[in-house]
Amino acid sequence: MFGALVEADRAAALREFSDLLIAHALAEETKVYPALKRYRKIDDEEVEHGEEEHEEGNKALLELPKVDEVGSREWDEGLEGLVQAVTHYADEEERTILNGKRQNVAMERREELGEAFVEERERQLKAGCAAVDNVRRIVGS
Repeated sequence: MFGALVEADRAAALREFSDLLIAHALAEETKVYPALKRYRKIDDEEVEHGEEEHEEGNKALLELPKVDEVGSREWDEGLEGLVQAVTHYADEEERTILNGKRQNVAMERREELGEAFVEERERQLKAGCAAVDNVRRIVGS
């Protein structure tokens, strides 16, 4: 029985993480990234790379529902792939994508973008953005 509870906890944690991950990516891609591309001193390629990083995380996320048993070796390997994709993205976003933006975008505009991001993220969460069919649609698979 304990094993079933742990597996249920892991599955629930993954669902919650998936919601946050997808909502975060969609909010950035609809509210933040398009605004950043309007600044001349901001490299559009870095912003587009952020979108590619989101897609890698989304693809890794889609691998987990294919696994029959939460907690199995295959599930753990899929989870490790997701962790690596998200960790890589978060590191790059902080070091390259967003760091230069702090210097080239006025504080007031950054605050506006932050508010727009939070509103869109909340809207996506309420809409169930991490449903497997929606993530497949986002990834195009």
